[in-house]
Amino acid sequence: MPVVAKVKFIVGLIFFLLILSTGWQIASCELANIQLKDELHDVAIMGGSEIGLLAGASDDDLRDSVIRRAAEHRIRLRREQIIVRRGGTETRHTVFLATKYKTRVSIPGLSLVIHFSATSE
Repeated sequence: MPVVAKVKFIVGLIFFLLILSTGWQIASCELANIQLKDELHDVAIMGGSEIGLLAGASDDDLRDSVIRRAAEHRIRLRREQIIVRRGGTETRHTVFLATKYKTRVSIPGLSLVIHFSATSE
């Protein structure tokens, strides 16, 4: 195999591995965002439930719960990034949760910032 062919093969392999690594990082961020949406839905249901699991939970308690659950998926959130809205009737309470955040995907020589949002709907 000539030297030029070997160099082309190595460069092609490195390029393929960079693309694969970047794709893996983006897919993992997307999966974490999907899991966060499920977590927001669960917290919202508990926060608005009639059985009283978190019926006395304040907005800050709900935010703290979301922050803890997001951290399990390696998503860092601050309280001010989480929106809590309450609604419903006296007998049937509802809670809406939403958040927006950014995450960074790194490849050698380049760093991409990807914006995500998740809601409890």
